[in-house]
Amino acid sequence: MLKKLPKENMGTSDLGWLQSRFHFSFAEYRNPKNINFGCLRVLNDDLIHPETGFGTHPHSNMEIISYIVDGEITHKDSMGNSETLRRGEVQYLSAGDGIYHSEKNLHKSKDLRLLQMWIIPPKAGLPRLYGSHKYEEAQRYNKFLNIVSSQDGNSPIKIYQDVNIYVSELDKELEFEIKKDRQVYFMQIEGCANINGVTLDFGDAMEITCEDKITISPVTKSHVLFIDMPADLTC
Repeated sequence: MLKKLPKENMGTSDLGWLQSRFHFSFAEYRNPKNINFGCLRVLNDDLIHPETGFGTHPHSNMEIISYIVDGEITHKDSMGNSETLRRGEVQYLSAGDGIYHSEKNLHKSKDLRLLQMWIIPPKAGLPRLYGSHKYEEAQRYNKFLNIVSSQDGNSPIKIYQDVNIYVSELDKELEFEIKKDRQVYFMQIEGCANINGVTLDFGDAMEITCEDKITISPVTKSHVLFIDMPADLTC
């Protein structure tokens, strides 16, 4: 089953320094019928203007992954971590019983586009984790790059929840097998592609359930991200 989610139907916010598109209920966007998809609680597509950003704020009992689409992000947190990441690079934290952090675009002239995903952990109170990985474009060009996995997975970035997050920049058709009792949340980051015959433009998304594979046929050069997770229902 394929459920296309056009970007025009998503929640939005404009704070001047920050423009956001909310895939699920978040901040002032409240939709009781759109709280989550499986263990995926938040996917925000944020555009942060130069020399601005999120000041120090707390998180707890959530696994947070940031994927940098363009520009650069500078992270600082209460565990003593501080670093700057750029396009295609990934930062993550499992907040456990509590962590404070800030996320800033310190560049003087370039916008930062950031995808931030919140994954519900398998249980509360897990030990805090923080890390990042500086992936190269060649690792995701015309192939699926597994940027995040569970502790039992093969990605350099491992979180507690049973998920796999993949990205690709592609200009040829690719197929991905969906295993039994799994579902996928798919996002078209850049470009345009047909996903199992359904066209997604940049910013659109799709819920994929009860399917055994994804066929991605780019109409233009495409940049995509998808999250493979346990299914909510038995097909």
